[in-house]
Amino acid sequence: MNTNAFALRHIGPNEDDQKKMLNALGLESFEQLIYETVPDDIRLKNGLNLDEPMTEHEYLLHIHDVSKTNKAYKTYIGLGYHPTVMPAVIQRNILENPGWYTAYTPYQAEIAQGRLEALLNFQTMVIELTGMEIANASLLDESTAAAEAMSLLFAVRERAQKKAGINKFFVSENILPQTLSLLQTRATPIDIELVIGKEESFDFSTEFFGAILQYPGKDGQITDIKSFIEEAKDTQIKVAVAADILSLVKLEAPGIFGADVVVGTTQRFGIPMGYGGPHAAYFATKEAYKRDIPGRIIGITKDTNGNRALRMALQTREQHIKRDRATSNICTAQVLLAVMAGMYAVFHGPKGLKFIANNVHNKASKLAEAIQTLGYNQVNSSFFDTLQIKTKSKEIKKVAREKKVNLCYPDKNTVTISINEATSIRDINYLIAVFAEAASKETIVISDVDQVNNIESSLQRKSPFLELDVFNQHHSETQLMRYIKSLERKDLSLNHSMISLGSCTMKLNAASEMLPLSWFKWGNIHPFAPKNQARGYRRVLKELEDQLTEITGFAATSLQPNSGAQGEFAGLMVIKAYHESRGEGHRNICLIPSSAHGTNPASAVMAGMKVVVTKSTDEGNIDVDDLREKAIKHKDNLSALMVTYPSTHGVYESAIKEITQIIHDNGGQVYMDGANMNAQVGLTNPGNIGADVCHLNLHKTFAIPHGGGGPGVGPICVAKQLAPFLPGNPVLKTGGNKAITAISAAPFGSALACLISYGYIKMLGAEGLTESTKVAILNANYIKHRLDGHFNTLYSGERGRAAHEMIVDCRPFKANGVEVTDIAKRLMDYGFHAPTVSFPVAGTLMIEPTESESKEELDRFCDAMISIKTEIDNVTKEDPNNVLKNAPHTMEMITADEWDFPYSREKAAFPLDYIRGNKFWPSVRRVDDAYGDRNLVCSCAPIEDYVEA
Repeated sequence: MNTNAFALRHIGPNEDDQKKMLNALGLESFEQLIYETVPDDIRLKNGLNLDEPMTEHEYLLHIHDVSKTNKAYKTYIGLGYHPTVMPAVIQRNILENPGWYTAYTPYQAEIAQGRLEALLNFQTMVIELTGMEIANASLLDESTAAAEAMSLLFAVRERAQKKAGINKFFVSENILPQTLSLLQTRATPIDIELVIGKEESFDFSTEFFGAILQYPGKDGQITDIKSFIEEAKDTQIKVAVAADILSLVKLEAPGIFGADVVVGTTQRFGIPMGYGGPHAAYFATKEAYKRDIPGRIIGITKDTNGNRALRMALQTREQHIKRDRATSNICTAQVLLAVMAGMYAVFHGPKGLKFIANNVHNKASKLAEAIQTLGYNQVNSSFFDTLQIKTKSKEIKKVAREKKVNLCYPDKNTVTISINEATSIRDINYLIAVFAEAASKETIVISDVDQVNNIESSLQRKSPFLELDVFNQHHSETQLMRYIKSLERKDLSLNHSMISLGSCTMKLNAASEMLPLSWFKWGNIHPFAPKNQARGYRRVLKELEDQLTEITGFAATSLQPNSGAQGEFAGLMVIKAYHESRGEGHRNICLIPSSAHGTNPASAVMAGMKVVVTKSTDEGNIDVDDLREKAIKHKDNLSALMVTYPSTHGVYESAIKEITQIIHDNGGQVYMDGANMNAQVGLTNPGNIGADVCHLNLHKTFAIPHGGGGPGVGPICVAKQLAPFLPGNPVLKTGGNKAITAISAAPFGSALACLISYGYIKMLGAEGLTESTKVAILNANYIKHRLDGHFNTLYSGERGRAAHEMIVDCRPFKANGVEVTDIAKRLMDYGFHAPTVSFPVAGTLMIEPTESESKEELDRFCDAMISIKTEIDNVTKEDPNNVLKNAPHTMEMITADEWDFPYSREKAAFPLDYIRGNKFWPSVRRVDDAYGDRNLVCSCAPIEDYVEA
């Protein structure tokens, strides 16, 4: 046995256990299982063409060598990305801690109170710095957040504006270029007309419903947003502001001036540039728009005992997944990054943030003074950190490159310099020397900086921020370490037990895949740095694209989409561009099965398509006759079919090739949702089944951690005819030769996180990837077998097998007064996170064990489920005071002097023997969602703000 093989470490069941599990299923071999599970006509005839697998040691040596080809120059490019200083206490205790990065989205609030508190801190930080009333728990990047702001303002137009068809949206020409590109992508399909111009010459016409300003602008100039907003209000124009969060420490909050939405990125709060991501964007607005906010909101409520508890608020509109009535398809936040940015604010507090912001501003001001002394024309009259120098940039560029300094060169006559937290006095002197040499003058040396203020007085910050205790008491490393640990202990993550969420593929996130994320030469590359400085990134990203192209059976890949939902949208926009290139832009009908993910119809609507839903059979498969009928009916306008494979019901539909052929015969393209790709890799692929484009969830199939609800990466892989349309970027060329406009802010999306998937594929190789798929199928069918007779599996393949996941029906238990939610909460007492609840079928659990879980852990989970079934059998609808309805049970309950329940404390807390050795205690009792929605509080308000009167 090669104990160095990564596959041995990644795959849970060993060879002996695999034989036992196959035996239990009545099978003689793996090949028999796959034959009975995967339709033969879609099986790959040849193995994947990938490099031989590396050991973990070999991979770490390899990725270290590749990192050396990146050149981490001193970078002052700005444009929304800046070098930062990540506090080591945050790096070690959050970024590098599986207790934080392996957690799932906090849908089960009782076992996610730590993450929820950290996100509440983030929201509070955003609300107070922006001066707004409500904020969400992060979005994907600043440009996406700006596009969401535009969509929100369009949705909340005044009634008269909607009636009059007002659709113009003003965009300041000082907006970040990547944001402008993304606004263009998102505006066109929903008939918003963008008008780009100068703020000072905007005429505030009643033809406009909204506007967006950059604060400070991309060139560093701080414009008078106060006066602009005041004038806009007079003509019913709502205003969004894209604001640099560090600048808001010194600039007055846009909310104070009456802004309707404020967006931006929190990358400056200690998050590495990482060649573009992942970074947590922020989105803040008025409470009046709370039901139109994209993404997730963390709110305060109470539990069964009346104690304070947190949960995701307004979950009925979470993500705005209203199917064909959607305005947004956001389903991935950047939770891990939001937690880190929030902790940065906790660690530094208001005084620390003021020190950092003042330091940045003072150094920028000193640099401006020195450059002007050298004879250069610095034209920004009011600025925070960015100088704009009007000069022939050619000579500056030459000297700067020689001295390994990156500046920004917007045109031949302009140079901009953005100072950052990591800039030292020595760095300032080095910059001065660059300009002196370019001007053939003696340099100027400064020894310190003065307290200055180059910000117009009417825009200087006067409102207080971050006055609550949490931002003023954890400033030593010891205090913050203990605070982080106290929150971590409240969360159940993958380092505690299996998280068997169907469709979410919570597999091992190996340490060897994660380690490089902390390395300097991966973290400190600007996404718009010259290509020759990012050779390591370019090599890894190109190789990852090639790997994914091979795995999916397609022709090309784009890594730009930074979530699965963005991948969906990108895939449909590429299909749309393809049709338009053939003179068939009228094709706008998107067929979507009734069982599809909610993001599917949402993405189609965002792409300007009309959704037509197709039926499912009683077995849960696509109704082929209904699909054919609708495809033929709409053949002149058919754009696409969106299909998930294996199906959302956990079945390999044998008619899949017939389905894709029907679409092609009627002029459409096939989009495959990659949520279930973990059941395909090495056995079949989207190209083989006849799809034209698919997105992949790298945070599922390819081992990027879920991070408590993000980061995610959702690249798209496409067939040959769609490759020319892969998304581009306005600053750094990427995508096809007929590229659509940007889908994400950075050219390669969340490039830093892509290192994880690159390592996963490198270390598993073709054989290891295929074995992983087979074991995922084995694990799922083993659970199905063990639960047979206790729980009914709703859907199976033609030979009675599940794919990599299954749906168990909990609806019959209503006769005992037990709902599926009760089972989910009771599983917490057994030390498990619930499987996916009520999706895609209400009243069910969708279970996906992944290949990383051992037979021992699968048996523990099955023992827990069977024990719960016994409990269900022993309760009645007439007596709701039972162990299921009262779950979960907290330590406070178990240790209380009084015990008013008709079952023992032991039964409540230790129903099976294995729990005694590793008990996880939920920190609150069942939360009251309805109370929290009626009394929405989404910041760290004083206790009296959420205590019921």
